[in-house]
Amino acid sequence: VLLQASGGGLVQPGGSLRLSCAASGSIFSINVMGWYRQAPGKQRELVAAITSGASTYYADSVKGRFTISRDNTKNTVYLQMNSLKPEDTAVYYCNAIVDLQFYWGQGTLVTVSS
Repeated sequence: VLLQASGGGLVQPGGSLRLSCAASGSIFSINVMGWYRQAPGKQRELVAAITSGASTYYADSVKGRFTISRDNTKNTVYLQMNSLKPEDTAVYYCNAIVDLQFYWGQGTLVTVSS
């Protein structure tokens, strides 16, 4: 199973970005998909997650600004990030539990700076 993330980049404070992550390979069931991030000098943290039943979780720091969604027909998860702040700057990693196994995608860098 491969997870391919895209959508990172440089954005000004207050701006928006949309991350995507598509899962491919031998997949029977994707249980949970999510996004983590790791800022320089900090531990990787869970930002948002969504179950196959569309239940969601958000870190307190992104509630009301970020929205996670998924397209089960495309095995893809999205992270819509609005009202971005400099402290959102990090490498964002998608993650999925596929057939009860844990997978990571490659990171995509999000830089929020004027």
